[in-house]
Order: sequence, then C-alpha cells, then structure tokens
Amino acid sequence: MKEFFTLPVIWFLAGLVLSLLEIIIPGLIIFFFGLGAWVVALAVVIFPEIGLTAQFAIFGISAVLGLVLLRQGLQNRFFKENQGEKGSLEEEFIGKTGQAETDLKKGIPGKISFRGTQWTAVSDCDISKGQMVKVVSKDSITLKVTHEN
Repeated sequence: MKEFFTLPVIWFLAGLVLSLLEIIIPGLIIFFFGLGAWVVALAVVIFPEIGLTAQFAIFGISAVLGLVLLRQGLQNRFFKENQGEKGSLEEEFIGKTGQAETDLKKGIPGKISFRGTQWTAVSDCDISKGQMVKVVSKDSITLKVTHEN
C-alpha cells in the first residue's frame, strides 16, 4: 500500500478532492486549486526530483493563474444566463400561455398549469380558475402572469 501513495498520487487525489468540493461549495474557485494540484502531480511525474517547496510554489502559481485567467471565461460560458439572446431560459417562458388551476388574486400566489406542470404564479390582476394566462416574467420558480388576450 505504501507504494501506491507516491507524491504524484497524493497530489492527484488532493486535486480530485478539491475539484469535487466545487460541487458542494460552488463558485468556481476551489476547482482551480484542484487543477493546480493536478499540475503538480504531472510535474512530479515528469521531474521526480522536485522538492516540496517547489511543489507548493507550482501549486500556488498554477492555481492562481488558472483562477485569474480562466475563471471569468468559464463562468460566462457555463454559468450565466444569456439574457436577451435567442435560446435563453427566459425565452422559454415569457409570452407563453398556461391555464389557471386556482383563483389568482392580485398579489396573492396561486397555481397555473404550464407545459404540463403546475407552477406557482402571481398576478397584478384577479384571474379566475380555468382562465388562460400569459407569462410575463419568471422569478426563480414563480411565474408572473396576466390575462391571455
């Protein structure tokens, strides 16, 4: 078992743990420290004589460089909604129609049926059960609706 836990394996496992922590603590920061640990694992495989001080220096530099150079681009690509662009999540809801499943009183949440699912909805006007509604905005899992014209 001692032969298994070599420096490259330890650095790789540290990188794996840090990368998996990104799932628990999102923010796309911890992932880059995991990436830095993987860079050190690769460096130790290629240059086994690297000392511990140099390993930690490589770890810190590669993690910070990755964070500074890649984080914003990855966040824009994978985690931010494309507001105003075709195909955005908002466009799948706004302007579409559903049916009131309960009475909606002004400002008091009710339920609507929209695309085969029940949603919590609010309205600035009274809507009776069974009336068709039009989605005007979406706030998390609540839809703001109005009368269908």
